[in-house]
Amino acid sequence: MAINIYLTFNGNCREAAEFYAEVFKTEKPEIMTFGESPQSPDFVLPAEAKDLVLHTRLNINGSNIMFSDTFPGSPFTEGNNISLAFVSNEEDTVKSAFNALKEGGKVSMDLQETFWSKCYGSLRDKFGIEWQFSHEPDQLPQ
Repeated sequence: MAINIYLTFNGNCREAAEFYAEVFKTEKPEIMTFGESPQSPDFVLPAEAKDLVLHTRLNINGSNIMFSDTFPGSPFTEGNNISLAFVSNEEDTVKSAFNALKEGGKVSMDLQETFWSKCYGSLRDKFGIEWQFSHEPDQLPQ
């Protein structure tokens, strides 16, 4: 399985993704905003978050690059806004890698079901590298 690069922006993700699509002559990105995601009655989405990018991706010369904006109020440090995304069609592989990398690290979001993945989580490993893990059953094996 490939490791994907995940870039985070501070409100200008749409502009960046569209710019990179033009530069690298890819298809125009399909963009999902925070406002388009399923809403929870327990959490009111702030108005300033509705048009921010929750997720988009580009395939640049065979590499998947994923993008999002930070959620309003979340910390953002330019230059440290990159994480690695481990995506697999095998849930056990996702769990195994997550559990190994969390040793000595710090879990940001424990593995759990989300509206986009049956098994998603994130952590910072003991070397300070940010990781995201996602089970995607339609992911092609490599």
